[in-house]
Amino acid sequence: MFGPFNIFTQRRWRKPVVSAQTRLEDRMIDSKLDKLMSHLRKLKIILKFHELMLNRKRGPFVSVQLMSRWKNIVGLHVSVGTFIHKYPHVFELFIHPSRRNLCCRITRKMEDLFKEEENAVKEWEMEAVRRLKKLLMMSVNGTLHVHALRLIRRELGLPEDFRDSIIGKYTSDFKLVDLEIVELVSRNDDLGVAEIEIWRKQEYKEKWLSEFETKYAFPINFPTGFKIERGFRDKLKNWQRLPYLKPYERKEVIRVRTCGGIERFEKRAVAVLHELLSMTVEKMIEVDKLAHFRRDFGIEVNVRELLLKHLGIFYISTKGETQTVFLREAFNKGILIEPNPIYIVRTEHVGSCSFLGCRNTKKLQAPHETKDENMAVVCATGEGCTRDGDWVIPILEGFDNKNP
Repeated sequence: MFGPFNIFTQRRWRKPVVSAQTRLEDRMIDSKLDKLMSHLRKLKIILKFHELMLNRKRGPFVSVQLMSRWKNIVGLHVSVGTFIHKYPHVFELFIHPSRRNLCCRITRKMEDLFKEEENAVKEWEMEAVRRLKKLLMMSVNGTLHVHALRLIRRELGLPEDFRDSIIGKYTSDFKLVDLEIVELVSRNDDLGVAEIEIWRKQEYKEKWLSEFETKYAFPINFPTGFKIERGFRDKLKNWQRLPYLKPYERKEVIRVRTCGGIERFEKRAVAVLHELLSMTVEKMIEVDKLAHFRRDFGIEVNVRELLLKHLGIFYISTKGETQTVFLREAFNKGILIEPNPIYIVRTEHVGSCSFLGCRNTKKLQAPHETKDENMAVVCATGEGCTRDGDWVIPILEGFDNKNP
């Protein structure tokens, strides 16, 4: 490329590409949430093994040789024998009396815990109905695909047969337009209040903030080590004050070419995803499952890129086979701040039994008993403790202006 005719040719500098993949690689890692996700991944593998065993017609047991064939189905990266011996409180090995081969089944204690979770889901039926109605109210046409709801059934706390036990039972609230489409019969305006509005009302009363600062704001929890770049504070101030069409309000056309059209459209998508995560049991959901709700909720942007763009509200963990998004404000040091009955059963019962290995004999601590690295007990919600990042605009003014 060098010669007498091109020695003075200047190479054009190319601006680095900023995409969803680069944002994912450059994001700040939250070790607490990643550790929680690694534990939940093991529990998901156990649940998949349990589901495959229940589908067997010969009985709730299976040979170890057949379990080794399910290795790729459940997403297991170690040998089946190693995984079984690691969790003796979950799997029980025995010799088949007639075939004389090594078989495996779920322990009686684990079966009792699964039944306890089913009972908790049944007791939470009215809450599940309320959340399903809110999801339908948030959709564009008041309809949702049953297939999409089936994908997040466990996240919403719905029973396995929710199509008959929930949709078919409450005919005054739901009706099946098609075999795979559920429609809301009547709209209840009392349910049209987002969870974020409760936080805004609390900020307005307790911190004496103006309505201009809290009406359209979101709680921001930046990860440890997050760098504040030049001009970021002003952009965040303007974004927090930017009005948008709230999830339960009637839909209107937002013109992109108008002032703040794109930002308002994206902010409404953030509000919809925030409300959806607030309805889940564990305040988390797989990113791939959100794609099935884009058309119903009117989200016409790249969901993963939108989540990575707002690191103070969401966090994407790459632990496991899929990417999982967490709602940051719902966690404190990797522990859910306001646990619900189903979450308590899954963590204190199913989780404690699942994570007891051959060498670990201690049970998992309850959310209110968990201690941090400095052995300081994390206080429960409502005892006067403050969450990290409960702020809207004033904290931005507390940054040192000398270090933009």
